[in-house]
Amino acid sequence: MTVNPGAFLAPVVDWLNANFHGFFAVVTQVIEAVLGAIEGALLVLPPWALIALVAVAAFFAAGLRVAVLIAVAIAFPLGILAARRPRVEAALRPVLDVMQTVPPWVYLIPAVMIFSLGKVPAIIATIVYGIPPMLRLTTLAFRGVPKDLKELGEAIGAKPGTILWKIEFPAATPTLLVGLNQCILLSLAMVVLAGLVGAGGLGAEVTRGLTRMEMGLGLRAGLAIVAIALLLDRLSRGALDRKRKGA
Repeated sequence: MTVNPGAFLAPVVDWLNANFHGFFAVVTQVIEAVLGAIEGALLVLPPWALIALVAVAAFFAAGLRVAVLIAVAIAFPLGILAARRPRVEAALRPVLDVMQTVPPWVYLIPAVMIFSLGKVPAIIATIVYGIPPMLRLTTLAFRGVPKDLKELGEAIGAKPGTILWKIEFPAATPTLLVGLNQCILLSLAMVVLAGLVGAGGLGAEVTRGLTRMEMGLGLRAGLAIVAIALLLDRLSRGALDRKRKGA
């Protein structure tokens, strides 16, 4: 007997579109407005000036509390909760197993069915795709903190929040950096697939180079994605290292 998941998922998607169309429309407008503002700001300057600005910003951002990615903002607290509550981890484990096993382009299907083609489904799929590695490694990082360090904090009367940020977080930082790196790499891997659903950007350039068999075009876009990945990785590492040293 053949099981067709679409027979169960299609009615759910139709129900969501019929009952929450207004909500999805608002989400789409908000995301497109934010993206439009960011793109407009980035395109104001000529390329050479933008590169110089990014270099200067990267130098100073490593010492500031830079804003975290949405996927990290979701995965980080869930990972801490899972590290403290075995039942939460047990409930999340099969979900994460499925999320990390499903091919990345599958995430685009329900996103496109709900939000149509464009940048919005690509962003939603990227966020969902980047959550599992960060969540797993956050759980692993905080679970691996030596108990004697936490007991020492409790013995001196430190509050739970102080123990978390002053003791556990610095000890867990090396593993958190690995999770953040994986989250960044997987999110940028989705950028290429996002070009298939009309998201534009570098993913569209890679797709265009592949369909037209233009090696130069695809290679330039691919190298640009690599450069962005390296920049984000160095910025995130610098920010976490500064926070750990400050702690």
